[in-house]
Amino acid sequence: MLLNELMKKLDDKKDRIIEIRRFLHEHPELSFQEEQTAKYIADFYKEVPVDSVETNFGGQRGIVVTIKGSKPGKTIAIRADFDALPIKEETGLPFASKNEGVMHACGHDGHTAYMLVLAETLAEFKDQLKGTIRVLHQPAEEAPPGGAIGMIKAGVLDGVDAIIGIHVMSTMKTGHIYYRSGNTQTGRSYFKLVVQGKGGHGSSPHLANDAIVAACSFVMNLQTIVSRRINPFDTASVTIGNLDGKGTFNVIKDAVTIEGDVRSMSSETREIIEKGVRAFAEGLEASYGVKSILDYKNDYPVLYNDPEVTEHVRQALEQASIPEVEAVLETPPQPPSEDFAYYLEKVPGCFFYVGAIPDTGEAYPHHHPKFNINEKSLIISAKAMATVVASYCDGSEA
Repeated sequence: MLLNELMKKLDDKKDRIIEIRRFLHEHPELSFQEEQTAKYIADFYKEVPVDSVETNFGGQRGIVVTIKGSKPGKTIAIRADFDALPIKEETGLPFASKNEGVMHACGHDGHTAYMLVLAETLAEFKDQLKGTIRVLHQPAEEAPPGGAIGMIKAGVLDGVDAIIGIHVMSTMKTGHIYYRSGNTQTGRSYFKLVVQGKGGHGSSPHLANDAIVAACSFVMNLQTIVSRRINPFDTASVTIGNLDGKGTFNVIKDAVTIEGDVRSMSSETREIIEKGVRAFAEGLEASYGVKSILDYKNDYPVLYNDPEVTEHVRQALEQASIPEVEAVLETPPQPPSEDFAYYLEKVPGCFFYVGAIPDTGEAYPHHHPKFNINEKSLIISAKAMATVVASYCDGSEA
């Protein structure tokens, strides 16, 4: 049976997956700057019997690999991202980042490592496959507008029947795989508000118009959007991450810049929040006589897992009885946003999670300078994706 052969071959390559992950971890690159990482990925495929390798896909260093089975069938896309974050690593690992201030603090090095070896293995068995496998190595997941948009515009999803993605999770139990149907990860919005007042001397506030007072009013009023305008059973958050009000103790601030982050689990909630932010910004002008300059952007949409595809994935994973997997469980909605959601707006698919808590039990969240994953999650990811691919492309079913 194809799946059994794939599993045996992946077991033989387990150490190689870890070696690749560690090399990539040492050499992280920021979103839209992944020149050497893209070259490494492209070079990997030079000796692999795939049908095609397209580089600089979408004009953003994306790489698309095509593996055609010997029999007709569906076209399934599988995706791994490969960018890193502007974080100074503090793990103390022997293979820690050699690029100062840049770190694979989200697991994308692991995604790329398992996907490379899996793609190589699938290519070795393409005479037993039906349909087509499209491997998407995507840059720039971490930074808006995200790398997915460019690849979609360039046609990466043309003819695709389903798309599958995996994320390793440092805060989920190693040996467990997690899935969810329907709305699964939040959509994200960003706003920047410049409150323009009139500067002056601290001794004469009546001759000035304090931008800090107006800005603080805006920050406090924002808290009522989630607490008073959003259904308590809906998911939403509004966070002020930056309030640039630093000045001198006896100088009334002329202008203040505020930056905020919005997360929501439905388009309706997203609209309510945007309307509220805009209303409070405009209200400052009437209430305080300042000028409000608002830049509001909706970027990553809500990640929606197709129920039918997700059920297919769940059944395939449970029936495979992967030795390293103790359980396949439903997960609650996940607060972070993910640009895989753009793919899922175009074609049905499923984005699921592989637990990766380190054996020490000391789990740091994603985007933390001490973030690390359990490398056992890499072979689990490879086998899990192989299971799903085989369920679509096993030639014995034809």
